Amino acid sequence: MSERDAGKLRHRVTVEAVVRVPDGGGGAAETWVPVGEAWAEITPATGSERLEADRIAGRVTHVVHLRAGVNVAPAMRLVLGARIFEVRAAIDLNERGRWLRVLAEEMDR
Repeated sequence: MSERDAGKLRHRVTVEAVVRVPDGGGGAAETWVPVGEAWAEITPATGSERLEADRIAGRVTHVVHLRAGVNVAPAMRLVLGARIFEVRAAIDLNERGRWLRVLAEEMDR
């Protein structure tokens, strides 16, 4: 992806990280907090179905390109409106610190 492809970045996504918050009873609850926003190109990559808890669940993976600058790592997620994409990998394209390719799985709600 080069500079001239920046026009494909048409989705404004929020990058979120999980934070463990003490629940007062010795345990902790997980909550998601925003750590940044970025313009992104989101492209579906693969899809499949599987039986899960006596129902058919869909699985859709996506390739997301965005400008480097926002920290993105596995165990984070990208949010676009009501859609949630769990980050599986974040790759620095060309190892130049300019573009990220994020492999993500869209979660069913």
